[in-house]
Parts: sequence; C-alpha cells; structure tokens
Amino acid sequence: MNKSTILTGITTTGTPHLGNYVGAIRPAIQASKDENASPFYFLADYHALIKCSEPEKVRQSSLEIAATWLALGLDTKNATFYRQSDVPEIMELTWMLTCVTAKGLMNRSHAYKAVVAENEAATNTAPDKGITMGLFSYPILMAADILIFNANKVPVGKDQIQHIEMARDIASRFNHIYGEHFTLPEAIIDDNASILSGLDGRKMSKSYNNTIPLFTPEKKLKKLINKIKTNSLEPGEAKDPTDCTLFSTYQAFASEHEVADIRQQYADGIAWGEMKKVLFEKINTEIIPARERYEALIQEPAHIEQQLQEGAEKARAISAPFLLELRKAVGIQKII
Repeated sequence: MNKSTILTGITTTGTPHLGNYVGAIRPAIQASKDENASPFYFLADYHALIKCSEPEKVRQSSLEIAATWLALGLDTKNATFYRQSDVPEIMELTWMLTCVTAKGLMNRSHAYKAVVAENEAATNTAPDKGITMGLFSYPILMAADILIFNANKVPVGKDQIQHIEMARDIASRFNHIYGEHFTLPEAIIDDNASILSGLDGRKMSKSYNNTIPLFTPEKKLKKLINKIKTNSLEPGEAKDPTDCTLFSTYQAFASEHEVADIRQQYADGIAWGEMKKVLFEKINTEIIPARERYEALIQEPAHIEQQLQEGAEKARAISAPFLLELRKAVGIQKII
C-alpha cells in the first residue's frame, strides 16, 4: 500500500501557544505516529522573513518550536522533521515555479489583496505601499515546499485553502509544459479542530497579543488564566457555556464526561474563580510532562540541531535526486 505524504510547515515568528497546540500541534504529533503515512514537518524559516526582520527572533523561535514538537513526542523515526533552509532544493524549485506562474494568479492572493485594500482605504496611500515581493510571491514558495516532496495531503486552516489551490494550478502548469512531474496536492481541513479564544475573547493569536504560551511556568499560567475575560454573573447564578472562553478552552482538553459535568456546574452557577481554577488544573496536568522535557531540551540546543540535521538528510535524500530530474526537464544540465 502506498503511503500518503502529508506535509505541514510551522512559521518561525513566535512562541507556540495553547491555540497552536490544540489546533495544529497536538493532531500533527498524533499523525506523526501513523505508520500508513509519510509525514513531513518543517520549520518555515524562509517564510518567517516575509513578516519578520528581526534575526534573533527568527532564530529563537526556531529553537522554541523545534523544542516544543520534540518535547511533545514527535515521532522523528516515522516523520521527517527539518528546517526549510537546510533543504536548498526548495529555493531552486521556487525559481522554476516562479517562471511558470502567471502574475494574475498572484494578484488574486488573499494576503496580497488584503494589504492593497487597507492601503486603498487610507488617504493618499499607494495601493502597493509596504508590499514586498516576498509577500506577493509567498504562495509560490509554499507551492515549492509541497511539490518538492510531492505531498498529496496538506492539513491547513480554511484561510490557507487558496494557497493549496494555487499550488495545484502552478503544478498543473509546470506539468503541462514539461511533462508529468508533480502530484496535485489536496487541502485537508479538520472541521473538528479546536480554535481557542485568547485572553480577550478574540481568536488566540500573536497578532492580538492575547495568547497563553504553551510552556509558560505554572505560576504564570495560573495568572494568565485568571486574566481570561468573563461576564459579571455572580456565584450561584446559572451561566451559559456558549461563547465562553473558559468553557471552550476546557472542552479542548477534557473528556466528554468531564465536559458534561462542567456543563452541569455552569447550570448550577459555578463561580468564575472556581472555573478558572478547574481550567488551570486541567491544562497544567496535561502539559507538565512535556514542559519538563521542553525545559531540558532548551538547555541542549546541540541535540535539537542534531535532530534537525538528521531530518534534513532524510528530506534531501528525496529532494536532491528529484531536483536533478526537474533540472533535466527544464533543460538545465551539462551539455555533454
């Protein structure tokens, strides 16, 4: 049976938070253990340069993300775990794909159009102000990430579906010109994936500065949970779990039985302070073992680097010969 090739990239621009964990990292760690799949997970450090010009932040984020995934139990024997910049074939393929990609396709990118719309809404602002070619051609680099390994399944959020469709368009165009080389990738959407709210009730995001870092120390974790926004209902008053950040976060960590019990406690008027205590205990209990491994790994960057280099070696065993095939297809080869 042919294994499915599944690929996921993690942009190295911040510290992993609880929203990242329940929405992407936890299911990906589970998938890394699937012997019927060939998973690829990579630190997207070249992607990070599109929106971050702080070298130390990119470096530190790479360290923290790699340590996080390893601490949580990523199966690096079954999965290939590497840093994007350690696989040079990705960048060479990016140029090949750029040369067959229509500018009109890039004009339709949601990320590009969003910035243009913001500029047009501002007074005396050129439509393309602040837009770099990195932002404009970002979907081509993403296509190269996927196509270099002929990944046929790419788990993404709904906001990334367009980029997978673009990767398919780019691959189809290349195949039409140079012959069948690329598998057309499929976007995999998990409708059951948890999306956590942040401290202020909006989606947990670094952009909103409302996140709870995944491996923050216990005391800090408790303080952050105590800051989660609630309404003014008093203890003893029935509370509605709908649209409640405390309840939805608890639900992402608890069993069905535990959720049913808390739902009843809401109806019975549980105090917000008590609910925050329950939530802290639930999250902390799950995180403790991985937090301890994470803290140890952070002190051993050489071990993390070794894991990434071993992953890059596995990745290049696939990408290097494939890139030679693609070079030949486009006519870049020795004359004799």
